[in-house]
Amino acid sequence: MDDASGPRRATAERPRAGRSAAALRQGILDNLYFVLGRFREVATPNDLYMALAYTVRDRLMARWLDSGRTYFHKRSRTAVYLSAEYLLGPHLANNLMALGLTEPVREALADLGLELDVLLEVEEEPGLGNGGLGRLAACFLDSLSTLEVPTLAYGIRYEFGIFDQEIRDGWQVEVTDPWLRYGNPWEIRRPDVAYEVGFGGAVESWRDETGAERRRWRPERSVRGVAYDTSIAGHGVGNASLLRLFSAEAAKAFDIGAFNQGDFYGAVDAQARSGALTKVLYPNDETEAGRELRLEQQYFFVACALADLLRIFDQRSADAARFGDKYAVQLNDTHPSLAVPELMRLLIDERGLGWDAAWEVTRRTFSYTNHTLLPEALERWPVELFERLLPRHLEIVYEINRRFLGEVRVAFPGDEERARRMSLIEEEGSRAVRMAHLATVGAHTVNGVARLHGELLRRETLSDFAELWPERFTAVTNGVTPRRFLALANPRLAALVDRAIGESWRRDLDELAALEPFARDAGFRDEWRRAKLDAKAALALVLERRDLPSLDVTSLLDVQVKRIHEYKRQHLAALHALRSWRRLRRGEGDELAPRTLLFAGKAAPGYRMAKLIVKLIHSIAAGIAADPLARDRLRVVFVPDYNVKNSLPIFAAAELSEQISTAGKEASG
Repeated sequence: MDDASGPRRATAERPRAGRSAAALRQGILDNLYFVLGRFREVATPNDLYMALAYTVRDRLMARWLDSGRTYFHKRSRTAVYLSAEYLLGPHLANNLMALGLTEPVREALADLGLELDVLLEVEEEPGLGNGGLGRLAACFLDSLSTLEVPTLAYGIRYEFGIFDQEIRDGWQVEVTDPWLRYGNPWEIRRPDVAYEVGFGGAVESWRDETGAERRRWRPERSVRGVAYDTSIAGHGVGNASLLRLFSAEAAKAFDIGAFNQGDFYGAVDAQARSGALTKVLYPNDETEAGRELRLEQQYFFVACALADLLRIFDQRSADAARFGDKYAVQLNDTHPSLAVPELMRLLIDERGLGWDAAWEVTRRTFSYTNHTLLPEALERWPVELFERLLPRHLEIVYEINRRFLGEVRVAFPGDEERARRMSLIEEEGSRAVRMAHLATVGAHTVNGVARLHGELLRRETLSDFAELWPERFTAVTNGVTPRRFLALANPRLAALVDRAIGESWRRDLDELAALEPFARDAGFRDEWRRAKLDAKAALALVLERRDLPSLDVTSLLDVQVKRIHEYKRQHLAALHALRSWRRLRRGEGDELAPRTLLFAGKAAPGYRMAKLIVKLIHSIAAGIAADPLARDRLRVVFVPDYNVKNSLPIFAAAELSEQISTAGKEASG
C-alpha cells in the first residue's frame, strides 16, 4: 500500500522521470526514504526540500545526459565560459519553470499536505557570485541552454561564498555564509575528474629527441582540483548545459608519517592549506596573503578548466592545432586572463607545438568580455608575485609582450610612448602584469557589455588597442533572463502579459513591444496597477518577516540595489533623502509625493568608504524614522544581505530604479 510514511513495497519499477503529479509524489517519497533515509513523520523542512530537489533533478538529468551525448556525437563546436563567479540564485523554482513542472509539483505536494512556497523558502542561495559580472554569467548560461547552444562553463566552488551581510548599529558586519552546510542537491561530485595544479618552483631547460631546446616547469607544490557538476536547464526545450566548478583539495590529504610521530595537526596541514584556496569568493586583497590567494584562485580554475577541455578534446581529435576549432572560450572579465599563457604553456611545453602555431590556436580560441571602465579595477599583478607563483607563465607573458610590442612598433614607428602604454608589463613604480592588456592581446574579439560601454572602451580605456585592431572591438548588450526576473519574480504581472500577448516574450523580449497598444486600454492599466500594488504588499510582508522597517505600499518605491561603491553613488541618493527630509521639516514639502527609498547591496570587506556609505544610509533612515514631521511622508529602508533570492520581491515592487553612477564609469547599469 502507498502511504505518506514511505514508498510502497511494490515489485513494479517506477520511472524516475515521470511528469504527472502522481509520479512526482512517489519520487518525493522515494528520495526521502531511499536517498535521505527519512520517513515522512520525522522529516524536517530541509529533508522535504532535499527530497523534492532530488526528484526534480531526476527529471533534469535525462535532458542533461541526452544533450551531452548529442553534442559529443555531433562533434559540435562548444561555447566555453570562464568566470570567477556565477550569481545563480536558487535552483528549485527556476528548474520547475524550465521543466514545466511547477503545477504538477504543487499538486503532488498538496497531496502530501505540503506547500511548494514553504519549501522554496528553505533553499539556500548558492554562494558563487556577488554582482553584475556573476549575474551576467548566470543569465548567459540560462540563455545558451534555452537556445540549445552546446555550452560548458567553468568556475570555482566556493565553500563559503562571499559573506552574509548583517547590520549592527548601522554598520556592515561580514559573517560566514555556510550555504553548503546541508549539502547541495543540484551538484554531482566527480572525484574521477580531478587535476593537479602547480604553484611556485622553477623552470628548467631540456632538449627533445631532435636536439631542440625546450622549457619545462617544475612546480614546488600542487593542489588537486575536483569537479562538481551542475545542470543548467533550458526553458521549454529538451536541453541542458553543464556548469563545472572545481574545489581545491590537497594532493596528499593526510600525512600518516607525521600523524604517527604525534604531529596530529601537521598530518592534515596540507589539506587545510589547499582547501583555503576555494573557501571564499574575492578574499580581501588588502594584505599580501590575500593578493597571493586571489592570484592562486585565478590560476587554479583556468588550469583545471583547460586541462578538462584538453581531456575532452583528446576523445575527439589527436591534433592539438585544431583545439580552437572545437572550443570558443569566453573570458568573463580579467579574472580568467591567465588562460592565455596557460594554454600557450600546455600547447608548447606539453603538446609540442611551436610558438607560432600555439599562438594561432590561442588567439582563435579566446574572446574577452570587459566589465569595467575603472582603471583601478583593471587587474594588475606585481611581477614579483607572478614570478614566485607562476614562473613559466611569466616567461610566456614576456615573450607574448616582446612579439606584440614588435607589432606595435611596426604599426606606429617611433611612438615609444604608445608602446609603453600598450605593454603587458607596467614599468612605472612597482612592475606589474596588466591583465586586461593580456586578455586583449590574447583574444580575437573584445566586447563591452553595452553599446556605450563598447564605445568608451574604444575611445578611452583600450583606445590604443582599438586603433591597432579596430575590427576586434564590439559591444554585446547585457540583459537579464525574463524567466527569473519577470515570470518568477512577478507572477501576477507575467500572467497579465501572457493574457495580453501570449508567452513568446519569455524567449524573446522584443515581443514585449506588442504591449504598446494596451497603454490605451483602461482595463489593462488598472490590472497593471493592481499587479504592482500586490507586489508592493508582498515586499512589505517580506520586510515584516525580516524585522525591517515597514513599507507604506501607497508611497512611491524608489530603489537603488547594487553593490556599494563610490562610483555607483549610493551616497548621492542618500543625500537626496537628506534634502527631502530637510524640506519636510521646513514645511516646504507639500508637493512631494510620499516616497520610500530602498537600498540594498554589499560593501567589499576592505572598502572603508563603501562601509561608511552603508552607515550614512542607516543614520539617515534612523533620523527620519524618529521625526514625526517626516516619517509619514518619507522613509529610508536598507535591506541587508542582497542576493538574487532577496532581490526578486524588490524588483517586482520597484517603481523607480536609480541608475546614477558616475558618467563614463558604468559598464552596464
